[in-house]
Amino acid sequence: MDRRSFTLGLAAGLASPLTGLAQTAPGYRGPNVILVRFGGGVRRAETIDEAATWAPYLRHTLAPRGTFIPDLRIDKLEGVNTSHAEGTLNLLTGRYLAYRDASALLSDRLEPTEPTLFEYLRRAFDIPSHEVLLINGEDRPQEEFFTFGAGDHFGIDYRSEMLSLHRFKLYRTRMQLAEGRLTDEARLALEEEQTRLLTIDPRGATPDPSPQVEAFWARWRKGFGDDGLRNPRGDRLLTELATRAMTELKPRFMMVNYQDPDYVHWGNPSHYTRAIAVIDEGLQRLVSLADADPFYRDNTIFVITPDCGRDANPLAEVPFQHHFNSRSAHEVWAMIFGPGIARGVIDRPVDQSAIAPTIAAAMGFAATRAEGDVIEGAFL
Repeated sequence: MDRRSFTLGLAAGLASPLTGLAQTAPGYRGPNVILVRFGGGVRRAETIDEAATWAPYLRHTLAPRGTFIPDLRIDKLEGVNTSHAEGTLNLLTGRYLAYRDASALLSDRLEPTEPTLFEYLRRAFDIPSHEVLLINGEDRPQEEFFTFGAGDHFGIDYRSEMLSLHRFKLYRTRMQLAEGRLTDEARLALEEEQTRLLTIDPRGATPDPSPQVEAFWARWRKGFGDDGLRNPRGDRLLTELATRAMTELKPRFMMVNYQDPDYVHWGNPSHYTRAIAVIDEGLQRLVSLADADPFYRDNTIFVITPDCGRDANPLAEVPFQHHFNSRSAHEVWAMIFGPGIARGVIDRPVDQSAIAPTIAAAMGFAATRAEGDVIEGAFL
C-alpha cells in the first residue's frame, strides 16, 4: 500500500464526527494565519529566481523571514490538473482530486468534496464566520464555491465568509431594490442583474452574510459607490479588500486568491510579469499592515504559495501555458514566516498537499482528511 492510500484510509477512519454527542468548541487562542495564493499560475523563474524575479519584496525581504521552500511539487497523479481551481482546492483540503463539477453547463466550476481549512478551524474552535475569510477575484466567480465542502461532514455551518466584487454586487442590488428609489424600467433591469448574480453561485445566497460583513459592505458602498468606477480592479481590488478586512473584521484566518498572472493567456508576456509585480506590491501592503497592527503584530503567520506553475517551452506560441501537465507546471514554491516558524531553506521536494496540514498544525487543529504531511522543519 502506498503512502497516499494509507493516509486516505487512516483519514476516513478519523474524520467522521461522533453523532449524538454535544460538542462545545473552545475559543481560539492561536496565531492568525494569512494564506496568500500567488495565483494565476506562476513559474519559479519570474518569482523566486534571485536575479530574474519580478517580485523583489517576496524574494529578497520575505523569504529570509521564515521557511523558504523552493521545490514545492504538485503530484503527477492520474487525473490531477495543473490549474487554478484545482490547485486552490489542493491547498484548502490537503488532498488531490477532492472536488466535483458543480455545474453541468459551465466548466471549471468545482466545489470541494472534502473539508476545507475553514471548516476544520471553525469546527475545532468557536470562531465567528466573519473572522474566517476568503478574498476572491472578480474574474473567477467559479471560486465562490470554495467556502465549504459539499460532503456530509462539516459543511455550511462551518463555512468561511466571502469578500469579492461578486458578493458586493449581491449586496448592492439587494440594497437598491429595498430602497425603492428606482423607475420601473431600472427596477426590472436590477432584478434581472440580481437573478444573474444569484445564478453564478446559488450556494452563496444562503445563509445571509453576517451583520459584520453586511456592515463592511455598507462602508465599502459609502466609499466607492454603486457604479464600480471608483474601486480598484484586478488584484489591486483583492489587496484593498484584504487590508480593509484586516482593519475592520480582524480575521483569524484569511485566504487571498490573487489571480492576474493568468492574463498572459491573451499572449502578451508583460501581462504576466506586471501582474507578478502587482501581487508583490499587494504583499508588501498586507505584511506592512500586519507588522504595524497590534492585533496581527508578532501573532500572524503568512503562507505564500502558487496554485500551479506554468510551461517553460520557449518554442510555444505563448510559452506561458499550464493546461498541458508539463513538468514546470507541477513545480512551484512556498514561503512560510511568522511566530514559531523556523528560518532557513528546505532543500528537498515538498508536496503541495502538505500546505493544509501544516497550516492546521500551526493553528492547533488536525486536518484529518488531508493526505499530505506536516512540513518537517517548518516549526521551531
